Amino acid sequence: MKLNKNKNNLIATLIIFALIIFIISFAFAAEETTINEQLEQLRSILDSSSTYSAFRITMLLKSAQNLIESGILFEDTKEIVENSVKKLIDAYDMKDIFDALLETKKKGLFTVSIINKINEGLAKNASKVDIIKAISTKAENLRKANEILNEALQEGLEINGEKEMVGILADSLENDVPRESLSWLLKTATAEGKSILEISEISEELSYLSLLATDSGLSTEEISLLFKRATENSSTIGEICENIQNNLEEEISTAKITEGVGGKPSTTSVSGTLPASSIESPTDTGETPTQEAGEAPTEPGETPPTEPGVTPGDETPSPPEN
Repeated sequence: MKLNKNKNNLIATLIIFALIIFIISFAFAAEETTINEQLEQLRSILDSSSTYSAFRITMLLKSAQNLIESGILFEDTKEIVENSVKKLIDAYDMKDIFDALLETKKKGLFTVSIINKINEGLAKNASKVDIIKAISTKAENLRKANEILNEALQEGLEINGEKEMVGILADSLENDVPRESLSWLLKTATAEGKSILEISEISEELSYLSLLATDSGLSTEEISLLFKRATENSSTIGEICENIQNNLEEEISTAKITEGVGGKPSTTSVSGTLPASSIESPTDTGETPTQEAGEAPTEPGETPPTEPGVTPGDETPSPPEN
């Protein structure tokens, strides 16, 4: 009786094991079918262009497959392919763009904003070099944004929507908002219980102020100092933008005053002599006229003779008045 029971248990175990193997195999087969179907869709798009040879299409499909298998959504991959074909992008340039995107994905970075950059570059007919440069810059900003987020998490702060937050911070970094100011923003706003939407709005305002400071002629170092002073003087998240605005107005006002003083003609040149634009007549200064070479000496108290219509120092008479 016991033997029959053990036999039945063994049979049940084997059946369950076989079912598990079947389900796993079916899942892999379904996934393989799905990828093949997706690649066929991409092939159809690439075939619609007369500029891609069979070899280049195969090359691009392999790169696209690598993107999809890495976790890039098929719809995103398809959109890039469609835009590339529409803009007649060279096949090798497209492959380089795919490879740059794949490297970013392998680093575990948030790729949605990078994909947007690629499509934006394609829409503007940007070169491959410019698009890859934009990918690299965005990836670096995403890396820094991740660091800001991790620092806040290590301090025990609870942050909702981490991926969205990284994208918000990366966008502000792209607009040259100082890293330290964004770190202060995230920690202070989270401590005050601000929502992602509220943090996003303040982050966008910081980006606007940073661009405004750049347009006003401030250097990167000056902008960093301006933002640093604002964070040091802000006790709440609501004060920082106003403090930056006030600091910026002071910087612009000071710059205008300095420019105005520096722009006025100096009364003394570098060599110590007066420039022509500031020469005053002896009558105005109270000095005695200096005798010029070639003139007859004049005794003190005497007035040198002048001819009608002739001014001192002139040899040509003025035209007669009508």
